[in-house]
Amino acid sequence: MEYISTRGKVDARGFIDTVLMGLADDGGLMVPVQIPVISADKLEEWRKLSFQELFLEIFSYYTNDEIPYNDLKEMVYTSYGNFRAPEVTPLHKVNDSLYVLELFHGPTFAFKDVALQFMGELYSYIAKVRGEIIHILGATSGDTGAAAIQGVRGKEGIKICILHPHNKVSKVQELQMTTVDDSNVLNLSVEGNFDDCQKVIKELFADLDFKGKYHLRAINSINFVRILAQTVYYFYAYLQIENSGDKKINISVPSGNFGNIFSGFLAKKMGLPINKLIIATNENNILERFVLTGEYKPGEFTSTYSPSMDIQVASNFERYLYYLLDEDAVKLSEYMAGLAADGKITVDGELFTRVQADFAALGAKNQQCLDIITKYKQEYSYLLDPHTACGIAAYEAFSGPDETTITFATAHPAKFNEAITLTGIKQEFPPQISALFDIPQHMTVVEHDKTEIVRELQDFFG
Repeated sequence: MEYISTRGKVDARGFIDTVLMGLADDGGLMVPVQIPVISADKLEEWRKLSFQELFLEIFSYYTNDEIPYNDLKEMVYTSYGNFRAPEVTPLHKVNDSLYVLELFHGPTFAFKDVALQFMGELYSYIAKVRGEIIHILGATSGDTGAAAIQGVRGKEGIKICILHPHNKVSKVQELQMTTVDDSNVLNLSVEGNFDDCQKVIKELFADLDFKGKYHLRAINSINFVRILAQTVYYFYAYLQIENSGDKKINISVPSGNFGNIFSGFLAKKMGLPINKLIIATNENNILERFVLTGEYKPGEFTSTYSPSMDIQVASNFERYLYYLLDEDAVKLSEYMAGLAADGKITVDGELFTRVQADFAALGAKNQQCLDIITKYKQEYSYLLDPHTACGIAAYEAFSGPDETTITFATAHPAKFNEAITLTGIKQEFPPQISALFDIPQHMTVVEHDKTEIVRELQDFFG
């Protein structure tokens, strides 16, 4: 398998080079030259596999044998050895039409652990076998940062800097990042929102001299390995439902940066027979508006009870647009240039028809999320975090009477107690989270100023 930029100006690369590249040098995102298709017979064979075994099967189609199988196997089993559930991502049946895939059993209690525990091992492996210096730079709306830090903290040959929006993540998310006092970790708390943080990251990766001098590597979902690792749990969830091949299976996905839902789009292109891919978001509903109208236009930023989805510029949208345009890199570049110049992208006609065939979408309101949390606690004794509540709202809106829906639980409710408290529900924190409140914090608050951020990075990365 080879990889190429969505903008088409980067020669085909191998798997490890793609990992190290993250954002392509031409400003595009790396994608496979060809997506492998899994047969129905192969899918049936995979039903008996553990999560780790399934991970190895799927990755075998993408790694080009660049990593010896036993090395890859060791990384996979190490990555998921510290998850609190033996299944890694257990499937919980709520009622006859609804299952919840619990993606929060990793060290930071969020779905980002599933990909980033592996990416931490992978970067460490590459640093050792290639003698590479790896400096990871990322932006987070809350969960990516904590998961990335846990994935690489203390690892030789790796430093990590994470930007997060100051006072715009939950307290637990902030503590999970800033209570880490390892010498290879830097937290920058940026006066602004997530889109401001992400814009600086993209600009620095586009600066090829700066990127090369400081050995910058990506941990955000602009890195294709993040997308691929998340694809595994789509297959795993589908295969855990008995006789799923005879059912209409929908998957409802809380999504802000389009990475998690794009992983589902990739799984579907690989042959996973998903009936409906449902995008669940909040008042920052650029993705819902795109699916409903064909217009992709960032709107006014709104702070919500589901802050990890408080995003108006979805990085992975470019990957979807590339496939929507039948992998035409020239057209894609024109669309992205139009976004930069006019602040929006519009698709219509046959393209818009395809968008609506690919996705359903719902932007849940703040009060709607709280009502869902209360309802499912009362009716099913199951506590949802506010992001998962958005996913449940989308399930209720789009799941038909003869359909089964899997909704992704992207975080443990303890990470967002600010929202849970508003419902009057009192929850008990896991001891790992309770302990955070007694640990000193380590972060540097900076203005939303690229020059100031660069100065901090130069001092840290040396």
